[in-house]
Amino acid sequence: MSWPLLNKDWISKQNKFNELPERVMQFGTGVLLRGLPDFFIHHANEKGIFNGKIVVVKSTYQGGIADFTSQDNLFTHCIRGVYKGSLVNDSFINSSISRVVEAKKDWKLLVELAKNENLEVIISNTTEAGLVLDTNDALGPDAPHSFPAKLLALLYARWKYFNGDVNKGWVILPTELVPNNANVLLDIILKLAKLHALPEDFVHWINQANEFCNTLVDRIVPGKLEEKEMQELEDKLGYKDQLLISSEPFALWAIEVNKPTTIPKISFVTVDERVVVAPSIIKYRELKLRLLNGTHTFSCALAILAGFDTVVKAMENKAFNNFITGLAMEEIVPCVLGDAITEKEAIQFANSVLERFANPFIQHKWNSIAINFEEKMKMRNQFLMEKFILLTGKPAEKMALGFATFAWYMKQEHQKDIETKNFCHHQEFIDLVEKWKEKINNIGIKTILG
Repeated sequence: MSWPLLNKDWISKQNKFNELPERVMQFGTGVLLRGLPDFFIHHANEKGIFNGKIVVVKSTYQGGIADFTSQDNLFTHCIRGVYKGSLVNDSFINSSISRVVEAKKDWKLLVELAKNENLEVIISNTTEAGLVLDTNDALGPDAPHSFPAKLLALLYARWKYFNGDVNKGWVILPTELVPNNANVLLDIILKLAKLHALPEDFVHWINQANEFCNTLVDRIVPGKLEEKEMQELEDKLGYKDQLLISSEPFALWAIEVNKPTTIPKISFVTVDERVVVAPSIIKYRELKLRLLNGTHTFSCALAILAGFDTVVKAMENKAFNNFITGLAMEEIVPCVLGDAITEKEAIQFANSVLERFANPFIQHKWNSIAINFEEKMKMRNQFLMEKFILLTGKPAEKMALGFATFAWYMKQEHQKDIETKNFCHHQEFIDLVEKWKEKINNIGIKTILG
């Protein structure tokens, strides 16, 4: 059956959201932004906490904004999975976006918007490639090419319009998956300001009036559903949605804040415990890197060689489930404990990771996890392999098995020999990896798991 397109008529006539002022400029139309920051802002508006809408800026030159315009900038968000032991299968219409504009076509409009007193927050996700210094970028009447140059131009327009008022600065929340993403962005902007010989007073205002907040985002947002599921959901909802996204229930948005004037501008952070504000977010980055990403990387080759194509399929296997649970709880958790991370926090995060891995609604493929495998193993797990030995005086069995299968996989798939000593210098660990390699060659992965 063909259903009508989602539009504002599907929202209650009593809905006052369209009357809210535009308080956020968001660079990026992607599913992660709509599934995480926009999710929290929508619910903060529902509770009468933030009371602000988002102007979304499409910076890329591929595609258009017709889907947003035709749906009055509304989209459905489906949340499916297990969260804290309970099954979640819900959907709602997100009405946090006021409009979507194109940077190149609507640049003059954006410059005028930068002068809007209500606008206080900038959010971005331009991918890692977006946080780059382009020394050839021009600051003129048209939109600069790079995101940092666009932001610099808008900051400059705001500074001039408000005559350098220190109370008119922005809270800038980059969500690109780069360590210390705000520091990286600020450094690029300051270099561009110097390159273009912008006034020293303006540079001082950038540092004093604005807060560039390092952030960490964590939520799996695959986007649209499979065609059959999509049709079933449309039949249930009674409308068609070209912008529908799906996500897991788990979410984490950690934001580093050090200025007291910042929190009132981002009051949406108070709406949900899954938004964390702290003077430092290092521990959240460490937990994610080691317990989520590290566990994935140690388990990836083992899962592929055992014949599992997705994470959830592997978790349905009792032997593999036991392996990955033991890896996380018995071997990785002790390695992340320290002054900043308590045992309770580490175990709680590890439990959430295991719950996420077993989500039947997320088809996360191991082959995708294996991309840039060698770099991931070194960045995420070299520390863990060595730390476990220092803590216990012996090598970690499951880490060694995970590394051995990684080395075997790299040799078979990429014709590349991986030397264990380049990842861990402890001879005991090297010897254990060699024993696992021998077992893999002699009896195979399925027998080892069984």
